[in-house]
Amino acid sequence: MKRRRGAAPEPGCLQAWAAETQALAGRWRAARCSGPGPGGAAEREVRRQRDGFGELLRRMWGLPAALPTLPLELTVLYNSLLFTVGASDSAIEGEAEGIRQGLLRVLEACGACGQDLSTEELWQKVLQEVTAGELRAPLHRLGALQAAWWLAASRLGSTTGLFRLLSNAEDPGRACCSEGENELLSLLKAWQVPAEEASLPLVQSTEDLKEILCTAAAFLQGLQELEAGNFATALSLFQEAAGGFCSKRVLAQIYTCLGCCAQQMGKPQTALQHLKRALQVDFHCLPALSHAAAVYHELGETNAELEALALLYEALEQNLPAAASSSPYFLIRTELLVDTPILASLLRHRHPSEVKYLLAQRCLQDGRLTDAVEHYLDFLALLQEGLQQQVPLDDSSALPRIPEVFLEAASALGEAGRHQDAITVCEEVISRTADLIPRMLRVEERLEQLECPSPGAGLVGGLLSQKKESLCCLAWRAAGYLHQGWAWTKLGESKEAITQFSRCLGDVLRLQLYGSGVEPTENLLPEVEVLQKIRLLSLIGRGMQFLDLGRHKEALLDFQHGLQISPGDPAAASYLVQALWKLNRKQEAAAHWQKFSQSPPGEDGQQEGQRRSFPLYLVSCLKQAMFPHSESLARSIQDYLATTSWDPSS
Repeated sequence: MKRRRGAAPEPGCLQAWAAETQALAGRWRAARCSGPGPGGAAEREVRRQRDGFGELLRRMWGLPAALPTLPLELTVLYNSLLFTVGASDSAIEGEAEGIRQGLLRVLEACGACGQDLSTEELWQKVLQEVTAGELRAPLHRLGALQAAWWLAASRLGSTTGLFRLLSNAEDPGRACCSEGENELLSLLKAWQVPAEEASLPLVQSTEDLKEILCTAAAFLQGLQELEAGNFATALSLFQEAAGGFCSKRVLAQIYTCLGCCAQQMGKPQTALQHLKRALQVDFHCLPALSHAAAVYHELGETNAELEALALLYEALEQNLPAAASSSPYFLIRTELLVDTPILASLLRHRHPSEVKYLLAQRCLQDGRLTDAVEHYLDFLALLQEGLQQQVPLDDSSALPRIPEVFLEAASALGEAGRHQDAITVCEEVISRTADLIPRMLRVEERLEQLECPSPGAGLVGGLLSQKKESLCCLAWRAAGYLHQGWAWTKLGESKEAITQFSRCLGDVLRLQLYGSGVEPTENLLPEVEVLQKIRLLSLIGRGMQFLDLGRHKEALLDFQHGLQISPGDPAAASYLVQALWKLNRKQEAAAHWQKFSQSPPGEDGQQEGQRRSFPLYLVSCLKQAMFPHSESLARSIQDYLATTSWDPSS
């Protein structure tokens, strides 16, 4: 390509620019040697340098581009962009527009233009057509800086294409990489860093920049593979990144990602090793502690899980300052180039309220009732202090809806024998949901019928969402009455218990279902399933109280209604047999007992599986509804059958 050299500036002007560059770089080296200094001195120096190099670059760009000045001009541009990154503490792609301007000036000095080209096309034109040897090193440095911005924007394809061009410019005959190798990492490692020249001082070495690019490229690609479910490839890339050039903070993040990857691969012990390593590298890496608690939960190691959650809560309460990233004198850093949604999700810091809730929930699930009550009451106290303003409400939060937490707290209090406190907590739920439920709620019972028919049906979708919210409120209010009924039962107040169970049933009857008429247990909405279970438990609870009061016929009706809602339910069936027995309808009792005892053995297991799928706040009610006299009732019926000639199968 024929060059057209622009008119070179006066020698004195070039010398002045070079001297100013040396002075700025010298001041930066002195600042680095003296350490960070007090009160953000390093950050102030970065801003001064950004302004100094920026002003120098504007003066140079005020004159036409000339080949003799381009090496210095591109070096000033390189330094200016580094300080722009350092001052903003981020790599925003728009800030790299100066690189495009620099490439256009290179073409201008050589008698070409490229205004209409994309940045990728511009790099291709410059590297393929500009052959001036003195521009090779400055262009390669600028290329590395461009790669940093593209990595920060997750433009891995553009970065790979750029380093293909840089490699071909060095050695046109070199193969890009061997089969099975990662092309971008192979190109980065093979790239020959241009030697530094004393006349062109750099504020951050290109060798350091290369190492950072290698680490960031491995880390970013590992995250992409993890998100795609390619765990073995992700693991290999994270291991590559862990051996790279980064701060302790980033290294801990990489080990955390290794732990998450190993967990996804079904290797919990390996995951724990990586997560422990993350905490050894940087104890401030609290997401590693959160993930470790999740792995312990998966392993069923409750003591270790609760210990991890307790440590996490303590650390969050202390609000320890985050560990420092790389030195502020490293202007381009790995953490500035790796900022993706999946990483933010993996490294999300839990709110203290979430961890307090998890402690309460796990203790309740494990039967540690004293601890569960303490944690739930602590959480409710935080809510009373206004913590609801800070409670995270996004999908990634561990917290259920707040009324469910109240109901779980009531469940824990009830199981711990604090029945009056459980009643008080439930009253809070009942009173707060009273105005949120319509007098009659008519919904389609099937899951597919409540789905919004099309993405554009916003009004329909809003109405359906409102109905689902009403269903939730109805379930919470009914569950509050249900818990109060069981609490009064434990307190020996049968009449008060019957009143609360009846209120529960009255609320549930606000729900009117209409659908296709298929089997009632098939594909029900989750909220409808919960309400059906609450109705069943209330009928069983009220029937039990009727039995205790000798009102056997009323008890029988409740148990019969319960079996209509949930045919084959073991508790309702057993209580039905007992009610018939107490009414001296022993032949009917024996017939029903025979029918239920001969049901397929898988049904009970299926019932248990369904039981586990219900909200945690219903678990204690499910336990209380279990029939406690199965063996004695069975013996009574067997004795009766043995003394009569009646054949229950006839």
